[in-house]
Amino acid sequence: MKGQLKDRPLFELNLRKYEKPSDLNERELSKRICLSLGLLQPGDSRDVVVDIFLALLNAYSEGKSLSSRDVENFVFDYRNKHGLPLTGITPSNINRQLHRIRDLGLIEKVDDGFRIREFLPLEQIFAEYFLPHVLDPLLERIKLYLKEADKHFSREKQKI
Repeated sequence: MKGQLKDRPLFELNLRKYEKPSDLNERELSKRICLSLGLLQPGDSRDVVVDIFLALLNAYSEGKSLSSRDVENFVFDYRNKHGLPLTGITPSNINRQLHRIRDLGLIEKVDDGFRIREFLPLEQIFAEYFLPHVLDPLLERIKLYLKEADKHFSREKQKI
């Protein structure tokens, strides 16, 4: 078994580039961020993560943290009010989605719940946390694989 790699990723990240934002309502903006960061797949009807992130953004604008129960209540009320399906609003799924957002470094767990990381501007969080702590290590690991492939498949090696 030594030397065999598992095909399960330690971390997975999908990034997408969309057109520049213009005239987006709050939910569409939240959705575009979730799509851009791979929290939501294009065309996915199970988009509860959009409303979870929207709950956190609203709390951020008020300088508040939200418990997972607060997030559940916001999502239920929001989706009910706007005629959206109530699928995916189970406590276990909401906690799973909160952890996914947390893994990207956008939010943090504090004593009284979850909040946007240190109430910092999102662009600052992206620059100071996401890029160096999430994206850079992922890119470095890819580079290691590419370097190993270069050693393994080197044209110089093949001449010997």
